[in-house]
Amino acid sequence: MLLYFLRQNLFTFCHSGGNHLAYSKALTTMLKSNYFVYITSNPRKTVLYTGVTNDLTIRLKQHFDNRGNPSTFAGKYFCYKLLYYERFSDVNMAIAREKGIKDLSREKKIELIKNLNPYLDFLVASAFE
Repeated sequence: MLLYFLRQNLFTFCHSGGNHLAYSKALTTMLKSNYFVYITSNPRKTVLYTGVTNDLTIRLKQHFDNRGNPSTFAGKYFCYKLLYYERFSDVNMAIAREKGIKDLSREKKIELIKNLNPYLDFLVASAFE
């Protein structure tokens, strides 16, 4: 993924006539365009955890590795199974959305999840297990 990213940006730089400003803008846009608000649950779907990250794959791996860790909410309640996510290009919008979702009741969160995932299936296979 990183190699692909670097190749694409090198291509952009070379085809911008060596224009450092154009390259810098393209690179900045690419780096700022991956923020995710997500909801995870435990395997029995009795607890919901809402978070924000710029790398959903790494964050899910961290939740998996921390399962059972009483020092974090997600770890304490084994919330490592992805049920829902939204992608944002702006970190402030992602943080605002996370706060909005955290303010919802459990019923409203379930309703939100079901709009994307009607059967509350786990969206990522157990790649870490």
